[in-house]
Amino acid sequence: VFDYGRNEVKNFLLANALYWIKEFHIDGLRVDAVASMLHLDYERPAGTWVANQFGGRENLEAVDFFRELNREVHLQFPGVLTIAEESTSWPAVSRPVEIGGLGFSMKWNMGWMNDNLRYMEQDAIYRKYHHNLLTFSQMYAWTENFMLPLSHDEVVHLKRSMLDKMPGDYWQKFANLRLFYAWQYAHPGKKLLFMGSEFGQWKEWDESIQLDWALTLYPHHTGVQSLITDLNTLYRDTAALHYYDFDHEGFRWIDCNDAEKSILVLLRIDQHGNSVVAIFNFTPVVRENYRIGVPHAGLYREILNTDSEFYGGSNCGNSGELRTIEGEWMGFGQALDLKLPPLGALFLSWDEETSQVISAASIPKTETSKLAVPANPSLQKVSKPKHNADKKTRKSDS
Repeated sequence: VFDYGRNEVKNFLLANALYWIKEFHIDGLRVDAVASMLHLDYERPAGTWVANQFGGRENLEAVDFFRELNREVHLQFPGVLTIAEESTSWPAVSRPVEIGGLGFSMKWNMGWMNDNLRYMEQDAIYRKYHHNLLTFSQMYAWTENFMLPLSHDEVVHLKRSMLDKMPGDYWQKFANLRLFYAWQYAHPGKKLLFMGSEFGQWKEWDESIQLDWALTLYPHHTGVQSLITDLNTLYRDTAALHYYDFDHEGFRWIDCNDAEKSILVLLRIDQHGNSVVAIFNFTPVVRENYRIGVPHAGLYREILNTDSEFYGGSNCGNSGELRTIEGEWMGFGQALDLKLPPLGALFLSWDEETSQVISAASIPKTETSKLAVPANPSLQKVSKPKHNADKKTRKSDS
């Protein structure tokens, strides 16, 4: 551990950080093991550490160093990120220095990572007993600017690769992985995915050899890679998925209580009130006519289905479009009846323009139907990317 009270030590560390940004144009700095620097007694037995001037265990000199580091980086290089891997509940790690924080841009959400990986490693038949592992993160999601890390630390030292962590047979492993990635992208917080995980590498990461790029020649691995491409595109282009990543205004549970079926339904919202409905089925059981409440009446489009055959799935879904049903459900004035794919996730978007036409025409809304309406161009970019224009559509057939 560095002696952060010595000026020459602080100057050395600060100069290194600024040098990397200035000379190598890096986009950010991730500081490892911040907890070990903030706590004088970190993994030290009683009697082997010295308390601070107030008799506490906090390393006040390290606190001052982090504040100075973040002030200088953000002052000299606006837009560069500083990210803390901090595994304790130290407060205000990603809050501004001016209000008593450490000044980091973001903090790794280690709780989310540990709970969610523990859940995903469960066989689907037992997941209903661990439902809280998925929902608990909302109890503290807004206390920091969190990043959701699926990092190198989780695919080394016999922890297995992300794909190999998943339970089930060959098909189910890939389906679980696609489902998990969709869950990560829908959950509030910025995303981190370590190299190799984006195409489903079987082996753990080995720094001495290259990644198993040859796997991208196989359909299921290509499917995972295509899903990550589309999730990134959707995340970037859809404000509801990113605008309020650090604010509770951008998130609402529609239903988080269906532990028996291991299903979660949530709403992501942008600054204009536009929303994406995300539904997750964590069992390999197809759910017919699964009803959920939705915020708007009219037409909803299935803008992402992780079970699409394009991604290596079984192509179970809702033919791309759904009409709402009138009636109170889950706190909303209208509902949708869905076909949920096995070990699959659906992202739905309300088609405001078409819904207004439907409303003006006074078409009965007593049951769902598949209308032949023009596709929303902004969503078609997600559904049918140019680089795969010759492949089968992501929209699934029921």
